[in-house]
Amino acid sequence: MEIQKFEFNPFPVNTYLLWDEESKEAVIIDAGCYFPEEREELKNFIQLHRLQIKHLIATHLHLDHNFGNPFVSHTFQVPLEAHSGDEFLLLSMKEQAQMFGMPLPDPPIPIGNKLNEGDTVVFGQQRLDAIHVPGHSPGSLVFYHPEAGIAFVGDVLFKSSIGRTDLPGGNYQQLISGIQNKLLTLPDTTIVYPGHGTATTIGDEKMNNPYL
Repeated sequence: MEIQKFEFNPFPVNTYLLWDEESKEAVIIDAGCYFPEEREELKNFIQLHRLQIKHLIATHLHLDHNFGNPFVSHTFQVPLEAHSGDEFLLLSMKEQAQMFGMPLPDPPIPIGNKLNEGDTVVFGQQRLDAIHVPGHSPGSLVFYHPEAGIAFVGDVLFKSSIGRTDLPGGNYQQLISGIQNKLLTLPDTTIVYPGHGTATTIGDEKMNNPYL
């Protein structure tokens, strides 16, 4: 499996593009592309590598991770896939953007396929297992690739930190419990790709994360 990371919008958010080398089937995780040039960068990379986008998935539905959903969905004819626990965030996305002085490029699109704990996202010979870890938001999902030993965690876990819990629907105890019971039980060598910042490993976070 191949992985390409893009860093989009002023927040800035890590958007991940994953693809199966043989079939060229691909997944976009957290389409954060906001500016026109960011959209073009993503589209041009996909076209250059002749990828077929099969899934648009969101770790959660805070606006910074979802600016590009309408563009990706309409360009590649794929629905948004996310957990229904975050559906309420779509209703206030325009107001959220106005608070930051950032008009939405397009109205938000609804969840087209609702993902739950244990669901699997398949592309080519690859698969991502959905793990529900609420606390940063009610519907936060982690996408885990067991064979590759990698996890895309959104804003659940960061290098030496955790996601904030003071936003609507946040819950500190729920987040800590989810991390400890669902993520720290993964192999220590598991590479953790967060929604912001640099990658880390489960082993490093067990040893060095002051919140855990």
